[in-house]
Amino acid sequence: MLKGYKYRLHPTAAQAEFLIRTIGCARFIYNKLLEDRIAIHEEAKVSGGPKRKPPTPASYKPLFPFLCEADSLALANAKLHLDTAFAKFFAGTAGFPVFKSRRKARASYTTNNQHGTIRIEEDRVRLPKVGFIRFTQHRSFDGEIRSATVSMTRSGTFFVSLLVEQDDEPWVPAEHKVGIDLGLGYFAVMTNDAFVTEKIPNPRNLRKAEGRLKQAQRALSRKKPGSRNREKTRLLLAKKHEQVKNRRHDFLHKLSRHIVDENQVVVVETLRTREMMQDRRLAKSIGDAGWGEFVRQLEYKCRSHGRTLIKADPWFASTQVCSSCGENGGKKGLDIREWTCAACGAHHDRDVNASLNLLRLADRNTSGQGLPDELGP
Repeated sequence: MLKGYKYRLHPTAAQAEFLIRTIGCARFIYNKLLEDRIAIHEEAKVSGGPKRKPPTPASYKPLFPFLCEADSLALANAKLHLDTAFAKFFAGTAGFPVFKSRRKARASYTTNNQHGTIRIEEDRVRLPKVGFIRFTQHRSFDGEIRSATVSMTRSGTFFVSLLVEQDDEPWVPAEHKVGIDLGLGYFAVMTNDAFVTEKIPNPRNLRKAEGRLKQAQRALSRKKPGSRNREKTRLLLAKKHEQVKNRRHDFLHKLSRHIVDENQVVVVETLRTREMMQDRRLAKSIGDAGWGEFVRQLEYKCRSHGRTLIKADPWFASTQVCSSCGENGGKKGLDIREWTCAACGAHHDRDVNASLNLLRLADRNTSGQGLPDELGP
């Protein structure tokens, strides 16, 4: 099993400069290879003959000597990332690869561990061509380091993500189950197999920080382009945005960890967030909630800890069906938070009823001895 561990780096000024140059070289190679592949395709269309072989990162070094200073594995991984992007495009799962922008693209590069070139000694981590860098190792791990990805945020903070090969976690039999209904009023309404319902408030991190963000954005717009004051204000605005992101991720990680620790079977609804965000009145709140990231965290934590995650079908009528008698009461608007079943007369809270129906789905899928193979971790 491969698992990533992300840590904060504390490089010196010289080390930070080298990391920034390596990130730039990896981005340059990616864009140059993409440009050449497009040119090769156009040449083949005009000539009608076979395509010539695309160049390699090493072939650019005589033309661009600054590439010799960077980690060669970082340049090779940039080519692999482009190959993966083209593979996804031809498979129909992603769009055509685009050029990476210095301002908009994620600033990062990936290098591999070859015979101990990436290792940890006390409070330092060694990276190829950089040497030992101080870092904050807030949690330890057992396993072999396969690769390292160095990234830099907009505020100039560096992180390293170590990909570690570890033994698989044993599968845990189903004992406790929980159904999770996601929403905006409450981030999650959870009902367990003891029929105890817990409502998790929505932190609304972006909404709470919106006033400070607007103030910082207005201050940035008043600064002269290219001035030192503008750069200082840009850095301040970037830090405020990072605070919002960090608070959101902290909330999602703690909640997903609590759910995985307490339950062996987790059922969560599948929301089509991209379609839901077409509603301009709800788009900001949906993006602020981070439902997709929450489900992604649940998925990999359940897989690594031997739990079972069941994603309900997008068309599963968790809100419309009465959890008492199973009668489908029809589609209900978002303004209807409570309703009474016309068949049995049971009065329901909309979110609690949905979480109960999701819990019933867990009971149906885990009935009998053990779990079906397709629902296993």
